[in-house]
Amino acid sequence: MSAAAKGAAVAAAAAVAEPRSMPVGQRNVVRSNDSASLWNCTLSPGWNQAEVQVLRKALMRFGVGNWMKIIESECLPGKTIAQMNLQTQRMLGQQSTAEFNGLHIDALEVGALNSKRQGPEIKRKNNCIVNTGGKLSREEVERRRAAHRAQFEVPKDVWAAIELPRPENPLLLLDRKREELKTLAAELEAVVAQISAIENAGQPGGTKRPRE
Repeated sequence: MSAAAKGAAVAAAAAVAEPRSMPVGQRNVVRSNDSASLWNCTLSPGWNQAEVQVLRKALMRFGVGNWMKIIESECLPGKTIAQMNLQTQRMLGQQSTAEFNGLHIDALEVGALNSKRQGPEIKRKNNCIVNTGGKLSREEVERRRAAHRAQFEVPKDVWAAIELPRPENPLLLLDRKREELKTLAAELEAVVAQISAIENAGQPGGTKRPRE
């Protein structure tokens, strides 16, 4: 694939709208229990699919392993280096990330290829290929990095143009969270009422059963 074609493909992939769990209203958000197969990677604890897509773009924009630049961009508020590194492993489909350090790549493209690798030498943990041999030499890491750069590197004009989300106005975020809490409280009240109705219907003569 030519650099121009690859750049267009990556740009199109980065612009794909995230899947939504429900069609309308405030519940129209991506949830952590959405099918991970939508994006060809598994979720680490504390991540949802929308955040994975932001990390995907951040890795293309800043390069794998440039965690401080991602933190300084404020595109993933609250995420630690350890959390980003673990989720990157799952996106790549392998535990070792050293051979990708500094590369501007689409981690899910690598992960899609790793998911298809088969053979007796392939061992996986949490859907990630693990290194069962000794520690890679510096020369081998550099050799692999050069190969990955040739195969996966996103053209500079593409990754330099990637825009990452900025933190929301904290007051607007607080208002939205309050509305979400109201909605959840109403749903909880409705569920409690349904449970009470079912319990009361099962009592002789419709006698109300005292709740414990």
